Order: sequence, then structure tokens, then C-alpha cells
Amino acid sequence: MNSLRMLEQDDENDDAAEVTWEDQQRINSFSKLNTRMRNIQEKLQDLKQEKEALDDLATELELADEDEPVLYKVGEAFLHMPHPRALKRLERDQADIDSQISSLSSTVEQCEREMKGLKVTLYAKFGRAINLDE
Repeated sequence: MNSLRMLEQDDENDDAAEVTWEDQQRINSFSKLNTRMRNIQEKLQDLKQEKEALDDLATELELADEDEPVLYKVGEAFLHMPHPRALKRLERDQADIDSQISSLSSTVEQCEREMKGLKVTLYAKFGRAINLDE
């Protein structure tokens, strides 16, 4: 029968801390923050890839002939634009991406701070009986 034990005798906690309503709310908040942070990190990855594509486009536009119209992607369509207008559009798109990345990064940092505070509180009460790490 001892071969079926999952925990060492010392690791078992017979006097487990009672989970109060407030504790459950903290656990739920941690879970929501963790899910939100993961979703935001995925969006950040997509935005960073898009930023790289815009940076590559900026390099291409520097080499392009200024008299020739440029195909510029707007949404799902490509439009012919004069070179100077495409450069202005590119600068605006790069600024938009930078502000979105900055905003999402600060949101991730805020989630991490809140999660850290919840971890401290929950680990203080439950110790090794709860796992909040990945």
C-alpha cells in the first residue's frame, strides 16, 4: 500500500488551511489576471511581428524610386500610393504600433504586479498546498 503514496509522510498536511470566500476570490483574481496576461502577451507577439514588417517596409521604401507609385497594404487590400504619401502613412502606422506595444506592455507589468501581491498573500496562507507557478 505504501507504493501508492504520492506524497512523503512529512509533506502531507492534515491540518490544511481552510479556504475562505476571500481566499477563493484571490485565487479567482489570480487566474483571471494570468489568463489576461497570456492573451496580452500573444497580442504583443503579433504586434512585434507587424512592427518588424513595417521596419522592413521602411527599408524597402528608402530604396524605391520616388516617382513610382507604391503598393501599400491597408487592412486586407493593397492600394497604389505616391511614394511621399506612403512614407507618411508608414510613419503613422509605426507610431500606432509603438503606442499599442507600449500600452500592452504596461498592462502586462500591472498584471504581474497584482499577481505578485496575490502570490505573496496566498503562499503565506497555503504554503506548498497551492501552486501558482507555471
